Amino acid sequence: MTAHPDAATIEWLLDADPALRWQVLRDLTDASPGQVTAERARVATEGWGARLLALRDEDGRWAGGACFPADFRGDFSAGQPWTSTLPALTLLRDLGVDPADARVREAVALVRDNCRWEHDGQPFFAGEVEPCINGRTTAVGAYFGVDVDDLVERLVGEQLADGGWNCEAERGSVRSSFHTTICVVEGLLEHERATGGSAGSVAARRRGEGYLLRRRLFRRLGTGEVVEPAWLEFSFPTWWHYDVLRGLEHFRAAGHAPVPELAEAVDVVRSKRRPDGTWPLENTHPGAVHFPLDGGDGGPSRWNTLRALRVLAWYDRAATG
Repeated sequence: MTAHPDAATIEWLLDADPALRWQVLRDLTDASPGQVTAERARVATEGWGARLLALRDEDGRWAGGACFPADFRGDFSAGQPWTSTLPALTLLRDLGVDPADARVREAVALVRDNCRWEHDGQPFFAGEVEPCINGRTTAVGAYFGVDVDDLVERLVGEQLADGGWNCEAERGSVRSSFHTTICVVEGLLEHERATGGSAGSVAARRRGEGYLLRRRLFRRLGTGEVVEPAWLEFSFPTWWHYDVLRGLEHFRAAGHAPVPELAEAVDVVRSKRRPDGTWPLENTHPGAVHFPLDGGDGGPSRWNTLRALRVLAWYDRAATG
């Protein structure tokens, strides 16, 4: 069963910020490459992308910090704040801002020169110690044209025996985490796109994907139970959090074949489609943001609708040859 968007849904998606509109044109319409490129160029100068770029500090950081704002005191009662440099660069990548834009190059250069990790003062693009952080740093570094080869080598060396990664490994854990693994495989894939990767990094990425596939993207390996019910609810931005739609977006981006292990996760996505052809925002991760990108939970989400439709288009097209 395919899930073709109707004209009204496409029109609704296109009535949006350039960051979303250029991806709709690329992934869901027959727009020409020139139209897509022209729309993408607007992300750095209009709307969310321009707004986020304008919010950086004079030294290039956002909110004065790498993983956390400078004034953060470790109180997570209201959620993790998403206003510092790593989430800001992650969001710019999600928005698809052009890395070649002069404003973007300036911002990334300032981060490279001035931003240090709270952990031990390491340079931003050298990473720190947690693979979930280093995976996202690899993704943004590779996307924005920074050399993160050393960070990739470190991640490859930290892969666990079951094929994934876990930020708790430094404290003795030998079992991988979905959250950490998706961050790392996304980073490794972005590095491959930028550089071709190495034999070791490509193999590590595929082993990490195998970890997710063996669990059908959301089930326990031993019992088949759903690992976490929240993973069946879709958020955007995802930040460091895993969910089924994020997992499928990775396999789509990787050009993976529609193997049987993905079928149940795809059915979850299909089941979330509303009668009006949209998908809802379901699980916004709490914490301070610079500005919202969608309405509140329960309402229609342009981002989740775009992401769900392009996942289904990829899966159905591949499944039918």
